[in-house]
Amino acid sequence: MLTPARALPDGRLAELTKAYLSADYRWQCDGRWHHLHIGQPAPELERVEPGARCHGFLSGWDPWSIPRAEALNREADEALQACLLEAGKPFRPAFASAPNRTWREPSWLVSGMELTEFDALVQQFGQLGSLWWRTGEPVRLRMAARCPPGFSNVAWLDWIGA
Repeated sequence: MLTPARALPDGRLAELTKAYLSADYRWQCDGRWHHLHIGQPAPELERVEPGARCHGFLSGWDPWSIPRAEALNREADEALQACLLEAGKPFRPAFASAPNRTWREPSWLVSGMELTEFDALVQQFGQLGSLWWRTGEPVRLRMAARCPPGFSNVAWLDWIGA
């Protein structure tokens, strides 16, 4: 499943990694949008989901960060939502966007889903980047690719590809 990420040239992978690191991540609760920041804990979310030991943020849109038709993205988003419902973990609407809003991607924030199950969904939906962290710890970016030059010592960044 990691084949598309392996095919990305280092320069493109570095560019996408920078975009993920600088993205604006938000989740919704009670009609309000709350921020998530890579490298920082998420106390607001932890107050809303006090029993959850971990949290994850993922999308079904644009697998491997390759833009595709909105209809296909919406279909994948509905399939991801069905998977989250089936998993029985609390989840809520979320989105990621460029700081200047040149792109925006609907996403989901799920609480209480352990890493193995979460990574299986990330792989199933072909996501290059996702967020996952344990309660009380900083939010981490997880990239489903090999580490390109210059990113091996970036804090809060995990490379889960070959």
